[in-house]
Parts: sequence; structure tokens; C-alpha cells
Amino acid sequence: MVNKFSLMIESARKAHEKASKSSEEHELELNQIQEELKQKREEFGTIEEQAIQVKSKLEKAEDVLADKAASLEVLQNKNAELLKAVSEVKSAELDLKHKIDDLTKTGKELEGKANHWRKKIKEMRASLRKVGAEAEGLSSSDGDVDMSPNSGETGEDVDVEDAMEIDSEDEDLDTVVYEDLNAAIEELEKELESMKPNLGAIGDYKKKDMECSNQMGELDGITSRRDDARKAHEEMRQKRHEEFAAGFKIIAMKLKEMYQMITLGGDAELEYVDSLDPFSEGVVFSVRPPKKSWKNIANLSGGEKTLSSLALVFALHHFRPTPLYFMDEIDAALDFKNVSIVANYVKERTSDAQFIIISLRNNMFELADRLVGIYKTSNTTKSVTIDPHKFAIPSAVTKSSQEGSESVVALS
Repeated sequence: MVNKFSLMIESARKAHEKASKSSEEHELELNQIQEELKQKREEFGTIEEQAIQVKSKLEKAEDVLADKAASLEVLQNKNAELLKAVSEVKSAELDLKHKIDDLTKTGKELEGKANHWRKKIKEMRASLRKVGAEAEGLSSSDGDVDMSPNSGETGEDVDVEDAMEIDSEDEDLDTVVYEDLNAAIEELEKELESMKPNLGAIGDYKKKDMECSNQMGELDGITSRRDDARKAHEEMRQKRHEEFAAGFKIIAMKLKEMYQMITLGGDAELEYVDSLDPFSEGVVFSVRPPKKSWKNIANLSGGEKTLSSLALVFALHHFRPTPLYFMDEIDAALDFKNVSIVANYVKERTSDAQFIIISLRNNMFELADRLVGIYKTSNTTKSVTIDPHKFAIPSAVTKSSQEGSESVVALS
């Protein structure tokens, strides 16, 4: 009998050493995982801060762009008004130039005609003087010379009255031409004074055009910065979408597997409401309990909701393990079979995390590594911690020690 107990003690000691060694290894792995998790959270925080900064810069750039666009629109309106005024002034100036050119051309034509007639008049006056001198010479010599307009020694026909009449007409023509020109010039001067064009508008136009060019340069710079910020924001948004899609795919596949394992034949689906923008509409969780139709999780019974939720928790744990879980009476709505399935899954498969479970079901807390009992005596709440392995039969202790060092604490 003593040898038997000695063997049992030795076996228990070896099992304890093995369990301690395994516990240290798991603790090291846990520390490494926690360190990696901390680094990933820091990286995620940094990326999130960068995203917030980029989004803030984008919003500021859009505000500045809106202000610049409004200023540009005002300047463009003023520029259009100035261009319209300059165009009107140029059009009026061009009309005046055309009128002046026409009057100048008419004046030149009339002046040419006047010069022609002046030349003719001078020739006729010279002929008239010559005829008069000859007539006087003949009068002094003979005294009987015929002074009719159709006679003369030279044989030339000179009509003195016509010459005098032409001279008078020439003077009248000069008077009429100059009067017409003066009247036309006065009329154009009055029209120009009545128009009163603002010649300073050209200088204002050049100034506004320069301001518009500067504003356009600033607008181009702001637009470029906005496009860069928008591009960075879109890249981060795309990266977030890709990472979420990759994780979502893994979680959906594991959820289906977990639900089938827990319910022994059911099925579950995790789908996007809007696959193009999953962050705005969320996801839909649908399940098909064994021998039933597909339902939304909101339409399930209490026990079915519990199993569906646990399947999702286990799927999330598979994708990104969490070192500690706290569950409050998750087995309250489950029957004996489902409680045993969940308890054995937590015990046998989830070896990289610690579960603290509040339970009143025997087949749940009898698999725990530690039991913490809460009770009340004399109006005082008290607790007691029990190691269930110390109360188990030796074969069960040895088997449990050989299986590993899963950590499950049940509070009852």
C-alpha cells in the first residue's frame, strides 16, 4: 500500500513538474503574444492618428478650396464686367475711328475736287486777264474793237461771265465743304463727350487680371495639396477595407465551422449588408439551427442566441486571440448536452486564453481548473477558492495533468 502511494506521489510530482514547465512555456508564449498585441495596438493607434490627421487636413484643404473658389468666382465676375466695359469702349472707339476715317476720306475727296476746280479757276482767271489785257490794247489802238464774248485775236472762246460764275461757285463749295466737316467733327466730339468712356478701366482690368492669375496659382497649389491628402486618405481607406475583408473572410469561415461543431449539424453565415461599403451598413448574422430554416439572430430563442454568440466569440478568438474572457452565466438558457459541448470546447481547445465563467451548472464548473465559490453568512458575502484536482481521483488528476494547463476559473 505504501509503495502504491509512493508511486502515486512520484507520479503526481512528475506531473506537477511537467505542468509547471508547460505553464512556464505557455506563460512565455502569452507574454510574447501580449507584447505583439501591444505593438499591433500601438501600430493601429498610429495609423488611426495618421488617418485622423489626413482627414483633418483634407477637410481644411476643402474649406480653403471652397473659400478660394468663392473668391475666384467674385474675381471672375468682376473680370467679366471689366471685359464687357473694355469691349464696349473698344467697340465705340472702333466706330469713332471708322466714322473719322470715312469723314477723312470724304474730306480728301472733296479737297481733291476743290483743288481741281481751283486749278481750273486759276487757268480761267489767267486766260481772263490775258483777254482783258489784249482787249485794252486793241481799244487803245482802234477804239472799234468788238468786245463780245465770242471774239478775240487768239481765236479762243472765253466766257467772262461763266468764269465769274465758276469763281463764285468755287467759293460757295469751299464754304459748304468746310461747314460740313466742322459740323461732323462737332457732332463726333459731342457724341464722344456724351459716351464718357472710363479709360481707367483698362488699368483696373490689368490689375484684376494679375490678381486673378495669383489667385489661380494659389488655387492650383491648394488643389494639389487637397488631391495629395485625398489620395493618402483613399489609400488608407482602401488598406482598411482590404484588411477588414481578409479578417472578415477568416472569421466567417471559422464561424460556420464553430456553429456546426457546437450545434452538431447547424449552419451559420456572416455577410455584408453592402459589400462596397461595409463600414456604413454593417453585417448580417444569420443562422440555421439543426432541422430548422434560416433565421436572423434576432428571431432565435434564448438558447439558440447563446450558441450563435459563443460560435462568433470562438471564431473571433481563432482570428485574433484575447488573453482573458469573462462570461456571465452563458449556460443559463442551454440544456445539459449543449452545456457539456461548450464546456469541453473551452476546456480542450482554447488553451491560449483564460476564461472566467460565472455558472450554476455542474457540468460546466466541474471542468474548471479553479473554483471560486461565493456565499453569504451572517449578512456577509464570503468566497472560497478550491482546486478541484485535489478532490479528484488519482487517475483523473494524472490524465488532466497530461492534457495541459488550460486555465478555466468557474465562479458559482
